Amino acid sequence: MNGIFTMAAPCLLGLEGLAAQELREMGALQVAAQDGRVLFSGDSAMLARANLWSRYAERIQIYLGSFEAATYDALFEGVKALPWENWIGKNDRFPVKGHTLSSTLRSVPDCQSIIKKAVVERLRGKYRVSWFEETGPLCQIQFLLRKDTVSLMIDSSGAGLHKRGYRANANEAPIRETLAAAMANLSRLRTDANMIDPFCGSGTILIESALYALGIAPGLRRKFVCETWNGVDSSVFETERSRALDLIRRDAAFHAKGYDIDPAALELARANAAKAGVAGKISVLQRDIRQWSENNEYGCVICNPPYGERMLDLEKARELYRVIGGAFEKKRGWNYTVISSDGDFETYFGRPADRRRKLYNGNLPCQVYMYYKY
Repeated sequence: MNGIFTMAAPCLLGLEGLAAQELREMGALQVAAQDGRVLFSGDSAMLARANLWSRYAERIQIYLGSFEAATYDALFEGVKALPWENWIGKNDRFPVKGHTLSSTLRSVPDCQSIIKKAVVERLRGKYRVSWFEETGPLCQIQFLLRKDTVSLMIDSSGAGLHKRGYRANANEAPIRETLAAAMANLSRLRTDANMIDPFCGSGTILIESALYALGIAPGLRRKFVCETWNGVDSSVFETERSRALDLIRRDAAFHAKGYDIDPAALELARANAAKAGVAGKISVLQRDIRQWSENNEYGCVICNPPYGERMLDLEKARELYRVIGGAFEKKRGWNYTVISSDGDFETYFGRPADRRRKLYNGNLPCQVYMYYKY
């Protein structure tokens, strides 16, 4: 795996800009944000770095190419023309999965079958074998067929990048780690922040905020499927992990406090923080939002309160928004970042946001409301 090649970083809708910016900061080349993904180029070191450091991407893929395919013949020929042998060895496993959206070819199983046959046909000619036992490392082929344009990728991450390795358990309605990291970014969280989540649940926002503020690579405590590939030198990941350890801001004054009414959720938060290696920077306490009392000169509140589609009925959720609005008063040195799927959140909170941004919590469209003016 020598030289420069193209990669793709799929992400939740609304996070493309943040994902593109972090890839540029990593040193990626030819970074281009698209709907739901970012394309970029780099070498094997960038492959390792992107997997280790991507806070907002869902996975890192090797991008083989795109072409028009309105017929199965066109799909077969287009797939066969791609250089699969550059990535798939003759003993490797290469299952196929993907999606079709607004395309002539609507059957996912049929597309899977055609793509598999085309890759096999290509590799047969390159390796001069008639049968592939597929007993080696996993090279998961992924496709996206949208408006008759098919994109072909090979997944390098394995488990999605939102699975950082610290959250074995979660409470009823956890926020996705990539989205929690985005909220930390949008709140302009500082390395010396007094950060608070009054609805902390299993601690995802607290932990992602700590990782962000302390400069800890989110993938530092997990492995990636491409580390098993014959073409990836293990020293690349060793070097990048060593570099990531050196970049941790160990002397940062950051501290986070989490509150929740559920003692079981707080136990999960403590356990998850310990797994993430940030337990010393996070404290949690059982407390209702109606007991809100913070006297610090400065603070950064980031939270995902229960809302209609999630845990409370709409009427109770809106009653809670009124309580939040009363608690989160305008104060010099304080800012508040709240995510909600309720389009009338600002009405019940009591004032319009200073800034808002549309994001998705899974498939649920939400707005992130930011309050920082006093």
